[in-house]
Amino acid sequence: MPNGSLEKCLHWPSCFLDMKQRLNIMIDLASALDYLHNGYSIPVVHCDLKPSNVLLDQDMIAHASDFGIAKLLSQEDGITHTATIATFGYV
Repeated sequence: MPNGSLEKCLHWPSCFLDMKQRLNIMIDLASALDYLHNGYSIPVVHCDLKPSNVLLDQDMIAHASDFGIAKLLSQEDGITHTATIATFGYV
């Protein structure tokens, strides 16, 4: 991603995020998590969301990445089952 990770922008002096950019990043991530949790027939739980796993594109739009330990949730007979899924890029 052209603008690297959110971690870089939060901790490197050469990268500055104004308040509007920070709010937009939070909204982007909230939308991505809403989609993962509610936008698909089987919910996906990321399990490792942190600044280094948030990538910023050329327009400073945030994308969740590194789904290596994400979980698929399913309901069968009233019992919640989880399964780890492989990394499939970013949202």
